[in-house]
Amino acid sequence: MSDHTNREDFLNAIAEKAGRPRHQLKDHPFEPLNDLPETTLSGHSQDELETIAKKNSEGVHVTFKTTIKADLAAALNAYIEQDAPKTMILPTTDKYADFGLTDWTNTVSPKPMYWTPGKGRDFNLKQAAAADVAIGFADYLLAESGTITVATTPGQGRGFHFLPTHYLAIIKKSNILPRSRQAMDHYDADIKAGKLQTSNINFITGPSNSGDIEMTLVVGVHGPLDMTYLVVEDM
Repeated sequence: MSDHTNREDFLNAIAEKAGRPRHQLKDHPFEPLNDLPETTLSGHSQDELETIAKKNSEGVHVTFKTTIKADLAAALNAYIEQDAPKTMILPTTDKYADFGLTDWTNTVSPKPMYWTPGKGRDFNLKQAAAADVAIGFADYLLAESGTITVATTPGQGRGFHFLPTHYLAIIKKSNILPRSRQAMDHYDADIKAGKLQTSNINFITGPSNSGDIEMTLVVGVHGPLDMTYLVVEDM
């Protein structure tokens, strides 16, 4: 039986139990109740969005730092020195050149492991789980919620962001957006243009915590113990 037949049988059964005819989108097109997804935080300058993003990121227990491209390598070295990791994992990506980090990857200590395409799920997950620190690249930072978004790619898989003990995401200031609607518009355009192929897009709002479940706040319940956003202000 085809997926289409399964879907139709399932929807017909729900409609029958509900005692009403199937809803057809072509006859009843979606009409939003308001324009809040587009207008919330609209009209703000990039400086203003950065200020809002800093406040809301810190509100979800993220360490928010800024630097410029010329000082990025030094900022990363300071972060590594602070945590003194024995193991570190980096993504396999062409973004190092864009951020001026090609030479840094050759000199950074400890010598990093890499999330490596073609090595297989088990190999990469094992390396990520063994890493004290992960340093990766986020696509966007959402000012409204302090959320970073990261599309899964062969060189930076899902487990990269959730298995290491400490996690730092590098974000361009120009990629700070008001909220999720703008991020999804960008992703939609890139996917339709063939610029992005991904199995999922992660929305990560700081380290995990138990406050919404047990009413007692413990940060880093699962996943990294802490998260840092490093915003490169002149990019």
